[in-house]
Amino acid sequence: MIRDFLICAVMGTMVFYSVESFASFRVCNGTKNLIGVAIGHPSSQGGWMTQGWWQIPGNSCETLLKGALDSRYYYLYAEGVLHGEHWIGNVQMCVGQDEFKIMGINDCYARGYLKVGFTEYDTGQYENWTVQLTNPRKKDKDAIDAESS
Repeated sequence: MIRDFLICAVMGTMVFYSVESFASFRVCNGTKNLIGVAIGHPSSQGGWMTQGWWQIPGNSCETLLKGALDSRYYYLYAEGVLHGEHWIGNVQMCVGQDEFKIMGINDCYARGYLKVGFTEYDTGQYENWTVQLTNPRKKDKDAIDAESS
């Protein structure tokens, strides 16, 4: 009887830790090309924070945030490193040209940062979330080309 209890206790502990270790916000790059990814999320100090760049090779995944997700909304921006693809959205946030961690999403240019459109992801009540980035639609690429002309 004690043996059965110990086996159940060990198995329960293993399940608890394995579920916790998988809790995360992940991004998978479904293209053949290297992409740079930035994420926006609530800061533990209040307000919003953006951080990047994660370099994700083609056909691979990267964990951006480890642990159970404690917010409902997360924001993502990505761009192709070599070919200039963009995955953009309507929520304007700050990014740096090099590796960055930026507190706040206002006055990007005045603080020496760029402002780009992040895509919103509603994770609901899930502790895990994975975003699959595939080749951007031609319409999105044309919109970027028109903005940069």
